[in-house]
Amino acid sequence: MAQLHGFDFFTSGHASVAIEPRAPQCAFPEHDHDFFEIVIVENGTGIHVFNGLPHTLSKGMVCFVRDHDRHLYEHTENLCLTNVLYRSPQAFQFISGLDKLLPQEQEGNYPSHWRVNQSVLQQARPLIDQMVQCNSDNIHSIASREVLFMQLLVLLRKTSLNECGTECGKDNDMQLSHLIMWLEDNFAADVNWEQLADTFSLSLRTLHRQMKQQTGLTPQRYLNRLRLIKARHLLRHSEGSVTDIAFDCGFGDSNHFSTLFKREFSWSPRDIRQGRDIQLQ
Repeated sequence: MAQLHGFDFFTSGHASVAIEPRAPQCAFPEHDHDFFEIVIVENGTGIHVFNGLPHTLSKGMVCFVRDHDRHLYEHTENLCLTNVLYRSPQAFQFISGLDKLLPQEQEGNYPSHWRVNQSVLQQARPLIDQMVQCNSDNIHSIASREVLFMQLLVLLRKTSLNECGTECGKDNDMQLSHLIMWLEDNFAADVNWEQLADTFSLSLRTLHRQMKQQTGLTPQRYLNRLRLIKARHLLRHSEGSVTDIAFDCGFGDSNHFSTLFKREFSWSPRDIRQGRDIQLQ
């Protein structure tokens, strides 16, 4: 597994923050790095395998990666990322206490992936642009980057799905984010889209339109892809039969599951179980 090093990305040993855009981000093998990063998904879709677990990426997803986390990107489609790199929460010269704004691991669970709405992405962009402009190593530029980083972190933290609360209101954008995160946790459930839309205060038409805008997929295609991603993980890391995995991931027919699986990944479930896709990488 490769390790990325800060000296390839930070302008000098004094810099605590760096911006690394990836437009597009192609498939990238598993790696870790000796710095931390906040990954903001600006566009497109992909799969982010984070410490061995798959997460679906789409516009509005924010990922917090620590220096010991291992991750990779695969099955990317026009995936555009902005990576905000920082050396560590303790490496800032002018700001302390950043740990309190970052996700905290509790009982082995690290909430690494959040969703924010599109207005937050729009507010984040000028902060990131200003960090890019403050690219010299004089003390004023370093201080400015650190202040801007703090503003970005406060913005993401306040408006994250985990802490949104009533202050974010009931706008369609945020409701769709809630719905997408619900699907992430309940991908195997029987879904009635009209009822689910109503549960999240969306019209069915709005759900279809905004899901397509944010993910590039229809709601059912998004759900199928999510189920297939989870199934592929189980095929690689469990002993369950193909039929049992299909049912556990929400597919009522194993033959239909196999057809969709091969269409999505160009490999059959049996190929994945036998590791043929990895052998040919």
